[in-house]
Amino acid sequence: MTIADASFLFVTIDAVDTVKAASFWAEVLGTEIDDELDEGRFTFLKGRDDLPVVCIQRVPEPKQAKTRIHLDLGVSDLEAATRRVIELGGSWDGEERQLEPFTWRTLSDPEGTEFDIALVEE
Repeated sequence: MTIADASFLFVTIDAVDTVKAASFWAEVLGTEIDDELDEGRFTFLKGRDDLPVVCIQRVPEPKQAKTRIHLDLGVSDLEAATRRVIELGGSWDGEERQLEPFTWRTLSDPEGTEFDIALVEE
């Protein structure tokens, strides 16, 4: 097998508290919890045409450093999306970034995993 034979399975996010993380990400991504494996060590969120399956994997240690890979999510309203993430237990670093044609914010889930939300003009 070569890497060219590989197929995309899912995006995995590490978390100490998989229940809290799965609930957060299901709400942020507009999906629901689908299945659990290994007594909840792996929790899967339902995918759809515009969303890959997301796996929340329980790990023993909290996040230690900046995430080297992250999700970029398109939203139609940066203010409303930021407020909702904060209501769900996430956080925002307070910076709004721009690089034409993009305007985005870097947010974190309840465990500190960074992700970006970018304004998508409809």
